[in-house]
Amino acid sequence: MSVVLDTPIELRPNSSLDDIDIAIRAVYKQVLGNPHIMENERLVTAESQLKNGSITVRDFVRAVAKSDLYRDRYFESCSPYRFVELNFKHLLGRAPLDRSEISEHIRICIEAGYDAEIDSYIDSQEYQEKFGDNTVPYYQGAKSQVGQKQVGYNRTLSLYQGYAGVDSAFKDSRLVEAIATNSGNKITLPSTGGRRGAYKDATEKMFKIVVKGSKFDSPRRSSNTEYVVSGAKMTPQIQRIHRAGGTIVSITEIQ
Repeated sequence: MSVVLDTPIELRPNSSLDDIDIAIRAVYKQVLGNPHIMENERLVTAESQLKNGSITVRDFVRAVAKSDLYRDRYFESCSPYRFVELNFKHLLGRAPLDRSEISEHIRICIEAGYDAEIDSYIDSQEYQEKFGDNTVPYYQGAKSQVGQKQVGYNRTLSLYQGYAGVDSAFKDSRLVEAIATNSGNKITLPSTGGRRGAYKDATEKMFKIVVKGSKFDSPRRSSNTEYVVSGAKMTPQIQRIHRAGGTIVSITEIQ
């Protein structure tokens, strides 16, 4: 199937109520990862504020991203790496570029909390330059971005699931292996229907993770520690390593 760049939706001072309704639906679709929204789940107060002009599209995006709807789907139910990679996708329209971006947002979430993690995207210069106050964030993976690495294009496509895909269907990170090893993602477009696995047969493969600096290494802090795990256990093992203060040196497929 072809990948089509989403058309930006921007509200203007003379936008009609129909235009605002279209923007509201677009925000729910983009920020919540293409879900089915029940009437009793809608943010009625925030919708009314957008319609009467007391908040901007950016404010409405923030309200949706900080809502129980988003928190339950992506913070409470997903691995930390999946949560962060989807924050990039939903709020900035792209995938994280490297390990430093992931690590920084994991740090923000741990040290400053959930709300600060959401604000770090919406208040960023990148968000301002891309979307400003009145444009709904949109998927930008169908073309390479000026000033960004080519690998970001590949990784954004790896998060793309087609128009029928629902992000909450996947709880584990789809980019953790490529980002941890600083390797590229092979571009594989989703088949009709929009859902696919993160890596073909990834859960059956075995990987060696080399770590330094973990408190588990004490008193030999200069030494490296090796862990051999299956693809299915990759994410929780990496979470334990980071909680222990370790730095991942490499991840190598061994089987």
